[in-house]
Parts: sequence; structure tokens; C-alpha cells
Amino acid sequence: MCGITGWIDWEIDLTQQRRTLEAMTGTLANRGPDAAGTWLSPRAALGHRRLVVVDPEGGSQPMTRQRGDRLYTIVYNGELYNTPELRCELEARGHTFLTRNSDTEALLLSYIEWGPACVERFNGIFAFAVWNEADQSLFLGRDRLGVKPLFYTLRGSAFVFGSELKALLAHPAVPPEVDTEGLAEIFVMGPSRTPGQGVFHGIADLKPGYCLTFDRNGIHTRRYWALESRQHEDDLNTTTAHVRELFMDTVQRQLVADVPVCAFLSGGLDSSAITAHAANAFKQAGHGPLHTYSVDYSGNDRYFQPNSFEPNADAPWADRVSSFFGTQHHKIMIDTPELAEALVSAVRANDLPGMADVDSSLYLFCREIKKEATVALSGESADEIFGGYPWFRNKEALASGTFPWISMTRERASLLSPELAGRIRPVEYVAERYREALAEVPRLAGENPVEARMREIFYLNITRFMPTLLDRKDRMSMAVGLEVRVPFCDHRLAEYVWNIPWAMKNCDQREKGILRRALAGVLPDDVLARRKSPYPKTHNPDYLKAVRDWLLRILGDRTSPLHQLINTKAVLHIAQTGGMMTFDRPWFGQLMRGPQLFAYLAQVDTWLREYRVIIR
Repeated sequence: MCGITGWIDWEIDLTQQRRTLEAMTGTLANRGPDAAGTWLSPRAALGHRRLVVVDPEGGSQPMTRQRGDRLYTIVYNGELYNTPELRCELEARGHTFLTRNSDTEALLLSYIEWGPACVERFNGIFAFAVWNEADQSLFLGRDRLGVKPLFYTLRGSAFVFGSELKALLAHPAVPPEVDTEGLAEIFVMGPSRTPGQGVFHGIADLKPGYCLTFDRNGIHTRRYWALESRQHEDDLNTTTAHVRELFMDTVQRQLVADVPVCAFLSGGLDSSAITAHAANAFKQAGHGPLHTYSVDYSGNDRYFQPNSFEPNADAPWADRVSSFFGTQHHKIMIDTPELAEALVSAVRANDLPGMADVDSSLYLFCREIKKEATVALSGESADEIFGGYPWFRNKEALASGTFPWISMTRERASLLSPELAGRIRPVEYVAERYREALAEVPRLAGENPVEARMREIFYLNITRFMPTLLDRKDRMSMAVGLEVRVPFCDHRLAEYVWNIPWAMKNCDQREKGILRRALAGVLPDDVLARRKSPYPKTHNPDYLKAVRDWLLRILGDRTSPLHQLINTKAVLHIAQTGGMMTFDRPWFGQLMRGPQLFAYLAQVDTWLREYRVIIR
């Protein structure tokens, strides 16, 4: 993986702007700690930070290739899993490769051969930019499900883009301004941002499955991929076999690397499935044991209490799976002080307040893994694709008329200053975003009401909730130079499972029932039957004390920019008394409770101060 950035300008000679380009590129050093590169022409400036994963000698960027008298230059962040097939087809069309197996070169030559339609041929995770010197045009492409990020903004004659917001904010024409809509995203939607919304004023997020062309005629975006609804013709046995086949193929493809590869392992269904196939592939290839990693927290052996969301602890299950498949397992233990301290690092990695300790723990977890590996496979997105979350089976959530993971909007609105609440109108804002999302759902004519509603819920999860977790995984891992691959985001798998009817997805009346069937005989029976348990969090009361004390210090500081945005008296009451019990049920996703509310507000304060946010 890598970090990319760039600047197109019709009025300034960019060959004289190397210092600005290097500053923008430098903000992405953590994404690419192994090498840096820049390329400048009068109208285009491209920057790249490299994390070496494939073809160490041949994959340097920016990469330039020429065909006839036309010159093309690329910066690219991602991994193409069908590089061998692309190389064969391109060679058959007369292209000559100068590298051993660089997917960067395969992508660039694909663009040279097929133009903007090249994105439709890729199997992988990617965000890239190609400058066409002859046409004086820039082409941006992003993968179908949005695993890799890409932001952009137009400021006068300057078009600026980058893998992360910090790269754009390093440009002198891009101030850290936030308007009403940006504030609503922060305080109403929480970590679940609206697609395309970059939060900072004038900055957009290129949506998953979209590409963009910028030239002297302006910006033109095109959606090249979307879920399509059609009748599912396969019976249960055929469906089970095809899910198994697709999943095995995508794990196999994603093991390709010239650096050490490992896997996250919680002992849950998703990570265990990946571990099973990866460990078997390692054994067949004679690579030695697969290294697996799990995370836990100091004190959880004493304080963990099973609940409906977290029915049991991960540790025994991770040991069970590791022993069964013969992996070399590593347990990463995080203590409370570093978990709280890393909340600041998480803001810097994300450029925004995020999922509190769910982010900071992942940051610390990835930091430890990076000491031994460069690539990790993760079970992210299986719950959205297959229907694993509790709200897929909760009648109240299904009938709530809003995003099932966003609750307590009125209660959270009461913590905002009256001026801000009146300005962003939280309840109305959520309702409008929900209506927009439902209007996008690809309907299936003749579908019964239950199946139609479940199709809506899956669409909301895939396009609204899943990006939150993918963004979190990208930022926290890339902040320490670890590439995380997500096999369940293979678009072929997502397309097929999308049209499996709910009655079949939920077969055997189990969450992710069809996936469990596909893994029968692959996983031990007890692991196959284990109830879903989400990414673990700390249950140590010391964490609550740490974040509450932090927030109290902020509230006691009259210079805090947080005061102008919150109802200080109401927040202070909750922090000082048992009033926090109001928030002792999930208000976002499954894990955001009272302690996370305190941490989130503290992260907002950090963000406002460190990024010198200007409220418009």
C-alpha cells in the first residue's frame, strides 16, 4: 500500500512548486515508509509514498510510460489481485512490461489500453491517478467498495487530491474550514459519514465504484459499478458451493506478496475462515506456519461481562483456531493508559474524530503487528455482506425508520449548544440522509415486503456502515505502515451474495447462515457454531475514569473550542454524575456507549485544536 497526492493547475507553473508538493507528499509518510517520489510538469504535480509489498525493484512511483508520442504518469495506492491475467491480455495486445510483476505497471498499461473503462477490469483495492500529458487530463479511480480512500477539492484553477485529508490540507489553498453540513456529519452522523462527504468545506470523497476525469472543461464523475438486483436462481446447495468457491479463490489471490503476510484472528467465524484457507495455502506452498494475531486488554480477565453484543471473550477461541490450523499465534495485550493516550494518535491518523477506543486499540494492535509483518488479512465486511449484525434480526431496529446503528439522536442533540442544534437540526439531518440512502436502493420487482425490507437493510449496511469500518481499518493500519487486505470485499463475492434471498442467507436461523454452511467441514464444529462477537473493547473501569477525567479537564479549560459547540452544562452533569447512564446503551453501532461518548468529545476537542479548524 501507499499514499498518493497531486495538484493540477491551469494558471501556475507547477515545476516551481516542488516544495508544496513535497509537503503534501510528506504528510503521507506513514502510509509509505519505504520510499518517496515526485513528478512535476507545468500543469501537473504528483507525489507518492511507497510501502513495498510487490516487486521491490520495479514498483517505484510515480511511474511513467509512453505509447507513441503520448506520455502517461501514475500514482497508485492499492493492490490488484488479477495482475497475472491483466499482464497476459496486455502482452497479447502488444504491450511490453519493464517490471517483473508490478501491479502498478499493469494498472498504468491497462489505462493506456482501455482508458477510463480499465477500472471495470480490475479485481482489487485501489485509488489511483493517471496524468495524460498529451490530453492535459487527470483520471482518478477508486475501488468498488471503497477499501482505499481518495479525497479531492477544486480551488479556483487548482485541483488537489490525496489519499488522506491531511495531504489536501497541506496545500496553501485548502484551509481547514468546516461548515454546517460538516458539523452535522461530526455531531449527528458520528463516525458514519455520508458517502462523498469529506467534512471539511469544499473537500469531497470520491465515492466507491466511481471514477473522475478533470481537464480544462472541469470535473466529470462517473459511476462504473453498482450492486444490481436480480432473481437468484441457484438452490441452497449450489449457492453454498459457489460462496465457498468464491471465498477460497479470493483468499488465495490476496496472499500474493513479496513481504511477510499474516492474519488477524479473533476466533470468530470470519477471521477463522480466512485463517483456515491462508494456513492451508501456506502449508501447500511450503512457507512454514501462518502467523496470526489477536488483541485483548489489561483487566478484561477480571472485568469482562458477557452481554447480548459480546457473548464471550475471544482469547480461548483464538487459541482453539490457532491450535487446530497450526498457526504461530501472537496475543497483543493493550493496557488502559496507552489505550487512552492513543486516542490522539487515532485522530491524527483519521484527520477526524472517530470510533474512540475502537480506533485507538486498532492503531496499537496494528503497530505491534507491523514489527513482524507488512501485510495482514482481516475479516472486515463479512457482517455487512452476509448479515451478521444483531439489527438484521431485531424487529424494533428494522421498523425504526432510520439507520439501525444510529440511535439516541435527540439525546445526543441535547448535548449540543442550542445555537449549533438549531443550525444543524440533528433529527431532520439524519432523516434526510436516510431518505437519500433508501432512494438509491436497487429494487427487485415483485419482491415480497420482508425480502424488500431486508434488501434495504443490506444496502444501508454496505453503503453507509461498512465504509466506516473500512475507513477505520485503512487509517489505523496505514498510520503504522501495515497493509490490511479484506477478502470479504471481493466484488464478485459481494455481487453474488447481494442477490441471495434473506431466507437463504439466514438459513438454519443463524446470523450469516449461508456462510456457515459454506464453511462446514472447513472449521471445527464449535467454532462454526460460535455466536457473533464484535471487535473487542476494554471493560476495565480505569478506561472510563481516564476518558472522563480527560473530558473534565477540557470542560474546565475556558479556551477549549469545544465550548462553542456543546451544551457544557449538560455534558458536565453527565461527566460528574451518574447521568451517563442515559448513554449506557449503544448510540452508534454496537460498541459506542458512555465511555466512548466521553472519548469522542475529547477527540473532537483534539481535532479542533490540532487542525485549527475554522467554523464557517
